[in-house]
Amino acid sequence: MANIVSALKRVRTAERRTEFNRFAKTRLRHQIRAMRRALSAKEHGDLKSIMISTFSLVDKAARKGYIKRGTAARYKSRLADPRQSPLSATRRVTTSFPASATAR
Repeated sequence: MANIVSALKRVRTAERRTEFNRFAKTRLRHQIRAMRRALSAKEHGDLKSIMISTFSLVDKAARKGYIKRGTAARYKSRLADPRQSPLSATRRVTTSFPASATAR
């Protein structure tokens, strides 16, 4: 155990941050599970609001450093996959090219 005052303070700070980080990651995982359950359910209910709150929580977790940015992007990408999500299937992404570009 540390004897120096500043080292003791860092130990206390680390314990507090660890506890909060654990709480935040657990909350994130529960929200992602709820989103996956809503996607797999027969009756989707209010899927749009669940998706918005889930994406918001994922973005916040990445911003605060609980998860890495790439992990957040992967979570969001997989949750918004058109093969899984009935909401994403309605927002089909289309790329439109100018007529001159396709004629070449």
